[in-house]
Amino acid sequence: IIYLFIQCYFNIAVNFDFTKNYLDLIVTHASVIYMLSRIDDKKAIVGMYNCAYEFSNGNRTLFYHSFLLPLMFSLIQLCIVLHSENSFNFHTAKPEGFTDQMAELLYYMEKLRTLLAQHRYVIQRYHLQYLSQYDALALNDTVQGMYVCPEEESVLMSSFVSTLSAMSLKHLDAGEEFDLKPFRLDWLRLQAYTSISKAPLALKDYPELAKVMNMAQFHTRMMDNVNELLCETADLSILCFHARVFEKLFSQSSEDVSMQRYLTAFPVICSHFSQCLHPLCPEETEDIKNQSLKLCVTFLEEISRQTCTVVLEICAEQCNLHEKLLPKHSAETISTARNKKLKKSLPKKGDVPKEKPGTESLRKDRVIVTNLDKMHQALTELCASYSICADFTVFKHIIVPAEFLLAQLEIRLNKVIVQMANYKQRTHEIARPSDLLAGIQAYVTSLHSLSCYINIDVTRLVKSVLLQQMQPLDSYGAQTITTLYTNWFLEGLLRQASRALIVHCPTTQCFVNQNTENEQSFHAEEYSDICGLRSLAELIGPFGLKFLNENLMWHIISQVGELKKLVSDNMDALVQMRANYENPEAMSDLQKKLTGSENVLKRMTIVGVILSFSSMIQDALEEVNVSIYVTLGVYEMASAAGLPCEIDPALVSAIANMQTDNSSIEEEFKITCLLLVFIAVSLPTLCLDPNSFYSREHGGHQNNIHCLATAVNHLAAAMFTVQRKNIQTQLQEFLKVASSILLQLGQNVERVEIKNRDSVYLLLHMIVEQSPFLSQDMLEMCFPYVLLRNAYREWVTQSVTD
Repeated sequence: IIYLFIQCYFNIAVNFDFTKNYLDLIVTHASVIYMLSRIDDKKAIVGMYNCAYEFSNGNRTLFYHSFLLPLMFSLIQLCIVLHSENSFNFHTAKPEGFTDQMAELLYYMEKLRTLLAQHRYVIQRYHLQYLSQYDALALNDTVQGMYVCPEEESVLMSSFVSTLSAMSLKHLDAGEEFDLKPFRLDWLRLQAYTSISKAPLALKDYPELAKVMNMAQFHTRMMDNVNELLCETADLSILCFHARVFEKLFSQSSEDVSMQRYLTAFPVICSHFSQCLHPLCPEETEDIKNQSLKLCVTFLEEISRQTCTVVLEICAEQCNLHEKLLPKHSAETISTARNKKLKKSLPKKGDVPKEKPGTESLRKDRVIVTNLDKMHQALTELCASYSICADFTVFKHIIVPAEFLLAQLEIRLNKVIVQMANYKQRTHEIARPSDLLAGIQAYVTSLHSLSCYINIDVTRLVKSVLLQQMQPLDSYGAQTITTLYTNWFLEGLLRQASRALIVHCPTTQCFVNQNTENEQSFHAEEYSDICGLRSLAELIGPFGLKFLNENLMWHIISQVGELKKLVSDNMDALVQMRANYENPEAMSDLQKKLTGSENVLKRMTIVGVILSFSSMIQDALEEVNVSIYVTLGVYEMASAAGLPCEIDPALVSAIANMQTDNSSIEEEFKITCLLLVFIAVSLPTLCLDPNSFYSREHGGHQNNIHCLATAVNHLAAAMFTVQRKNIQTQLQEFLKVASSILLQLGQNVERVEIKNRDSVYLLLHMIVEQSPFLSQDMLEMCFPYVLLRNAYREWVTQSVTD
């Protein structure tokens, strides 16, 4: 084959297509021979290099034909590239031709490709006019000036002129597809005819004709074959086989701040790798596909990670600045100003005055660059890299770079929010809901500024993250602030409230710390006041509060189970007390047989504390006015929206689920009635506790027994609802038994129980006042109002005395 082509004339500047195809043929044959040769035979490459060296120094021989030089130099260059990949150490030196601006070079290559694809119509319009109004005329003049032109070659050149002259903008505007392959094929045929030895028309004698035709051939490719032309001139698919070098180039570019704006060029280049495939090597398809996707995802994840890190650092800095503006920091400023006005002791000379918020924005010279300036500069560079394209395709996979950034931000933001909660299980410490909400709002405000750098949907990101934080676990199975705050309120606040170390305060609608020797690690009112619970409702939303409420109900059900056991242990005595509650002598004897009265009241108090907290949460949710988009029953929907209900639907559901198959509804009804009797006959024991004193400041009792009113009303309503019994009738029975037992206290003027008797009377009034099923008229039928009036008078008198 080589011998046959020796008879031809080759000049890349004259017969371009003919010469190029010849070289492609030689490269293909050489590659096949090289792959099929033994190792020793491959050493012949060294001989080819030596020949190339001799030719380049002017020592020509007749053994090899000359323009073989491009083949030799191409093979040698390929060897150099492969050698660089396998043995070059980037840490010690740089290979020949390597540049620090490699990322920029690749970026602009991709940018040009994108521009060519976007403005295809403009390019076609320009070259169509060029072909019809210049190339056709120039070719016609050249043909007319030829002094030798055989008939066959004359026919071809005439067809060239007529084809180019017939092109019009009307065809382009009509949307017609151009197919100029016959034109280029005829030109290749003409090159073959005129490049052989002893041809009647030698192309080398007419360089102007070759110049015009080569230019016209290029212009036709810009009309109908731009994609193939781009593959020839800007194909980077060879990097697929040099992944290690490709990854190293990316790593070095990512460390250079000036190159970060060009990093997205690396994953986009992975879309070229599909051009490496060949129909004769189908087994390579899967490997190249996996390699391409792996590299693309690796690059995008690293770019997203760097961008996300800078974004969250900016958000953290803005959060710190916002934290300085919180009202809790104003006390020190107010105190300093007041002391200065009153001319009290001034700070010492050595004391450094505390900087006021906003001082960081003052600078004497704009040349001074702050850390925040550097982070914004880095963010600008990184976000600029996303502008190369909105999406691209890698082996039929549509890749959207911005989605990688959103996914990375979602993962990191979930972790940041949990870290901001600062939950410490061992010491029961956690951030105040109001402080955490302020911090999240600062983060969200900073995140929205990200849309000024890159076109992403920040609102969708924030909604996705906050919705995940409203669930017990996020989309990756990690704990959320819903779980953390649920655990803290159950294990930290309510557990101590059950031991009366923390008191429920109806006056201020919060929990407050008791004045004890062992000081608490937190102030309960900072977490349970209206502001704190509203912030909690905004943070975890209705779904998070539903999860919290379900956990509260679980603790209540565990207490109800224990209460039922106590009722079963005292079943006989309670049945008799229910029938003889108006007989003081019989009641006195039966009370001596009761066991666990204090335990019953303690567990009911715990239930009341939990239900009081649940009610406070519902009120906070109503204040926040969160929209609900779930289909529920009337009571469930009202409860989810924070509206008060006469019957707690969550408690009803929890009690219904604890019903056992062995017990009938009638048996459960009997146990519930006896439980109310047990509570009623146990009320006098509250007088023995010195902490049963009613506090005017708190609007409740010091040992939280005022929560019994909530427990009795909610628990009775829920249990009788499940059992489908009349709630009002059963509560009236409870009121009669309780009134009878408490009236007996008034007859024993010398007993110890009368110490806090008035406070217990007020508890009975609270039960009636909070119940939607009892009224004051019902109470006065069982219990003289004069005793309540005297109790309130005694309470006011003692409060004024204190």
